[in-house]
Amino acid sequence: MTGAVSPSTPSSTYRLQLRPEFGFGDARDVVGYLHDLGVGAVYVSPVLDATPGSTHGYDVTDPRLARPALGGEEGRLALADAVRACGLGFVVDIVPNHMSVEVPTANPFWWDLLAKGRASQFAHWFDVDWARDRILVPVLGSADDLDALTVEGDQLVYHDHRFPIAGDTSGTPREVHDRQRYELVDWRRGNAELNYRRFFDITTLAAVRVEQQDVFAAVHAEVLRWVADGDVSGLRIDHPDGLADPTAYMQRLRAAAPQAWIVVEKILHPGEDLPQSWPVDGTTGYDALGEIFGVLVDPRGEDALTSLAAELGQDVDYAQVEQTARRLVTDDILVAEVRRIAALVDDVEAGAARAAVAETMIAFDVYRSYLPQEHAHWHAAIATARQRRPDLGEALDALDHQVTSDPSGELATRIQQTSGMVVAKGTEDTTFYRYTRFVALNEVGGSPDRFGIGVDELHDLAAARDAGAPGAMTTLTTHDTKRSEDTRARLAVLSEVADDFVAHVRRWSQQCGLGEPSLELLAWQTLVGAAPISDERLVDYLLKAARESKLRTTWTEPDEPFEQQVREWPAAVRAAVGDEVDAFVESITPHGWTNSLSQKLLQLTAPGVPDVYQGTELWDFSLVDPDNRRAVDYGARRTMLARLADGEVPAVDETGAAKLLLVQRTLTLRRDRPELFRGYTPLRAEGPSADHAVAYSRSDDLVVVATRLPVGLAEAGGWRDTTLTLPSGTWTDVLTGEAVDSTPVRLAALLDRYPVVLLVRDADAS
Repeated sequence: MTGAVSPSTPSSTYRLQLRPEFGFGDARDVVGYLHDLGVGAVYVSPVLDATPGSTHGYDVTDPRLARPALGGEEGRLALADAVRACGLGFVVDIVPNHMSVEVPTANPFWWDLLAKGRASQFAHWFDVDWARDRILVPVLGSADDLDALTVEGDQLVYHDHRFPIAGDTSGTPREVHDRQRYELVDWRRGNAELNYRRFFDITTLAAVRVEQQDVFAAVHAEVLRWVADGDVSGLRIDHPDGLADPTAYMQRLRAAAPQAWIVVEKILHPGEDLPQSWPVDGTTGYDALGEIFGVLVDPRGEDALTSLAAELGQDVDYAQVEQTARRLVTDDILVAEVRRIAALVDDVEAGAARAAVAETMIAFDVYRSYLPQEHAHWHAAIATARQRRPDLGEALDALDHQVTSDPSGELATRIQQTSGMVVAKGTEDTTFYRYTRFVALNEVGGSPDRFGIGVDELHDLAAARDAGAPGAMTTLTTHDTKRSEDTRARLAVLSEVADDFVAHVRRWSQQCGLGEPSLELLAWQTLVGAAPISDERLVDYLLKAARESKLRTTWTEPDEPFEQQVREWPAAVRAAVGDEVDAFVESITPHGWTNSLSQKLLQLTAPGVPDVYQGTELWDFSLVDPDNRRAVDYGARRTMLARLADGEVPAVDETGAAKLLLVQRTLTLRRDRPELFRGYTPLRAEGPSADHAVAYSRSDDLVVVATRLPVGLAEAGGWRDTTLTLPSGTWTDVLTGEAVDSTPVRLAALLDRYPVVLLVRDADAS
C-alpha cells in the first residue's frame, strides 16, 4: 500500500444498511437527499442474495444474484442510475470469506455439496476436513431428534430445516439419513467436532476458499461486472483476516478492478499498519475512530473509574481478563479448529500440540500475522507463549520451526486464519463485555486499558495517514461499533466528572444493584450514555451484553432467574433513582454535544475519506447491533436540511440541527473544493486554555478548530485570553458565514456560537 489514492476515491461516503424493509428502491429515494447533504458516494451493505429474512446481508447464499428481497437486478440498476445521475460514487460491501448455510435450500453450492459430498463440483469451494467422510451438520436439538426426521419427496426434513436426499428414499427416515453424505447431529457437538471451517463460532457461516482461482472468479464475477459496467466505483472488503492468503487476494482483486477504490475491514491495533504488499487504499477506519475519540478523554478520570470497578468486584487487570477470555475461546468454543491445526504439527504429542497452538493464538497482540511477508507479530506471539508456558517449550519450538520453515504451508495458513477468530471472539466479543470500567473505550480495534491520547499524538497519527493512506476510510460509527459516536461522546464527559459519577453509581448500586459487577457498571454507563432509552431497547442490549460476557449467563445456557432480574432492572431504577439519573444526564448532555460536534468535525476534515453512518447526521444514541440498524426518518432530515438551506443557523440543542449543519457544510466543501483538503499542519493555540483546543490546517486556505474537555474548560473560566494565530487575510466560518479578519484571533470570540469552527480563507487573500 502506498500514499497514492485510487482514481475512484470519493470525497466522502454515507453508509446505508439495506434490508428487506429498506431495499434498492428505498435507497434510490434518498439519493437526492444524500447529494444535498454533500455526500461523495453512497455506500451500501452487502447486496448479493442472502439468507431469507436477513437484516444485514453478510450471510450471502448466492453471489451471482443481486438480492431479490431488496428489489433484484432491476432495483439495483435503478439505484445505480440514480446515484450516477447525481454524480455520486457507489460503494458496495462484499463478503469473500464465507457464505451462509443456515438454509441449505437457499445456497445451491452447499446443497450440491450435501447431496454429493466429495463428488460435488463445489466440494473445493468449502474448507472441509474429509478425514470424516460425512459433513457434520450440528442442527438437532438432541441426538434423539433423528427420530423426528421425515421424508418429503427428495428432501429430508427436520422441523423447518430441509436437506437433500441422494439415492433412494426407502426405509425409515433415519435409515435414509444414515446413507447421506452429511450427518445431522446435536448442535452442541459443533464447537468440538465441526469438520468444515466457519466464520468465527457461527456454524451457519461456512468459509469459502477464495484462494482457489476458479472460486474467486465465480464468487466475484457479478460484483466485478458491476464495476466494469461503471455501476460500482468502490469495494469494501469484509473480514480479510479469515482469508488463507490476504495478500494474494488483494492483489488479484486489484488486478480485476484497477480503477476501484478498495478499503478493507482490517482491525489495526495501536501501532499496527496494513501490510505494504496490499494494493488497497486503506482500512475502513476503526483506527481513526479510536484516535479521534481518544483525544476527547480526560486521563485524570482513570483512577476514580478504576477504583469503582475494583470496589464493585471487577477484575481491573485488563491483560489478565483478556487472556482468560481468549482461553475460553480456544478451550471451549473453537475446539474443532484448534484440534484441526494441532493435527498438522509434526512429531508432537496431540495434547501438547493443541496446547501450543492455543497458547500462541492467545498471545497475539494483533489479529493475525502475515507470513511470509511479515514475521514480527508471529515471533512476538511465540515469545509471549514461551514466557507464559515454559512447560510447552518443545511443542512451541516445533510449531515455530514448522511455521517459519514453510510460511505458506497448511499449518501456517490455518493458524493465521484462526488467530483472528480467537482475538475477535476473546477480546471484542467477550473481554469488552467483562472489562467495563469505562465502556466508551471498548471499541473494535481499541485498547480499553489505554485511557485516551494527547493532542500531539493525534496530530502525528493524522499526518501519518495523510502521508501513507490518504484514501483510507475514516469513521466514527459503523454497523459493528459497540456504541454510536454520540453515545461515546457523552460518555467521554464521564472521564471529566469521574468523581461525581462514581459517587452517584455507589449510591445507585446500593439501591438497584444487578449482582454482577461487569454488567452493573455497563448498565449504569449505558443508561447515562444512551438516554433517553426505552426499557425495551435497554433490556435487549443488557441481555445481549450479559450473554456475550459469558459470566452469569450465555446464549446457549441462559440463567433464567438472572435474566429476569435484568428484564426488571429498568423499572426498578426508574422507581428508586430515576429522578437522580435524569438530573445527572441533563447535567452532562450539553458537554456531550460539544464532544459530538468536535469529533465529527475532526473526522470530516482530517486526512482520509470520512464515512457517515446512516442517521448520524443528527444526534444518534444507538448501541450495538441490531439497535444500530433501526429505521432512519429521512423525512425529518429533509425538512431540517431545507431550513438550513434557507439560511437557518441553529442552536446547539436536542434537535441535533447543529450537527446536521456541520455535516452538510463540511461534506459539501470536501466535495466541491477537494484542493482545500491536502496536507496536514498542526496549529497551536496560545494562552491559559490552549490545551482545550485541537487545531490544524489542511492547506494554506483551510483551518479547523475543535474543543476538547469542555467540563474542564468551563471550570477554568472558559477560553479567557487564549488565541490562535491565522495566516494573514480574511477568513470565513463555513458553518456560520461570519467573517474573521484579525489575527491572532481570540478563541472566546471564534468559538462563541459553536464549539467548533471551519475556516476558509477568501480567494483574494490566498
